[in-house]
Amino acid sequence: MAGSLESPTERSARLLAEPWQYAGGPSSGVSGTIASIREIWEQRRLLRLLTGRELKSRYKDSAGGFLWSLAKPLTQLFIYYLVIGQFLGAARGIENFAIYIFAGLTVYTLFSEIVGAGTGSIIANSGLVKKVYLPREIFPLAAVGSALFNFAVQFVILIIASVVVGTLSFGPQLLFGLGALVLILLWGTAIGLLLAALNVYLRDIQYLVEVVLLLLMWASPILYSWQQAAAILPQWLLEIYVNSPITLAVLGFQEAFWSEASNGVPLPHLALRMLIAGAVGLLALFGAQRVFSRLQGDFAQEL
Repeated sequence: MAGSLESPTERSARLLAEPWQYAGGPSSGVSGTIASIREIWEQRRLLRLLTGRELKSRYKDSAGGFLWSLAKPLTQLFIYYLVIGQFLGAARGIENFAIYIFAGLTVYTLFSEIVGAGTGSIIANSGLVKKVYLPREIFPLAAVGSALFNFAVQFVILIIASVVVGTLSFGPQLLFGLGALVLILLWGTAIGLLLAALNVYLRDIQYLVEVVLLLLMWASPILYSWQQAAAILPQWLLEIYVNSPITLAVLGFQEAFWSEASNGVPLPHLALRMLIAGAVGLLALFGAQRVFSRLQGDFAQEL
């Protein structure tokens, strides 16, 4: 029995003869990103399970369940419509003010949830990260899936409200809504991936993100029109403002579900600006994934 045991030299020789297997894909350039996408696709069932777990844990033991996903945006809509629209008079300058606000809130809430939940996703799943190997990108992507579910619920409410008020019409302007959704997914996922990795090393980032997301909401034309911003901003700052992917996404959603029936003034060259922002967003997503891939090697040690 004892004679059948391998000596250290024999064991080393046998291990050296085995083909090398990488725990993850190559870490350089486009080939690394393709390998990561392939790994994520192979783990798509796990991604669905993590997304479902994220949704269930959010409303665990609550009687209202997923209906609570409507509570915050509808409360915001009521407060903004009453206080800013009626008390402060913003509604007098914007027709169908409630639809205008809700269109902007719907698409911005998607961005906010993707970035907010994505930033803390690695730390929230530290137990899995430390115990088993799997593509770490799955955790921020699960946050995207969860945010998309909540978005879908709010989007249905927006459609119903737009039909009731009469601002929804079927035409090419609806493509702006699709473009806005693509913009938010590209930039939200890119930023979420990047911050998820950085947050492992610098935990203050998740608290900073909460503040920045609040500021970005007020810096987006959700409660006021882009023309009001244009009236007070210097030209150079206005160009930065109107070409922000978040501003373009908000304007795209408003163009799709509010503008045509409400005498809205579209931003010049909105479609072209959105296309450019989408192309840059693809590059940003690629860059964020590369940074994430380089940093993920030490996640387990840092956690």
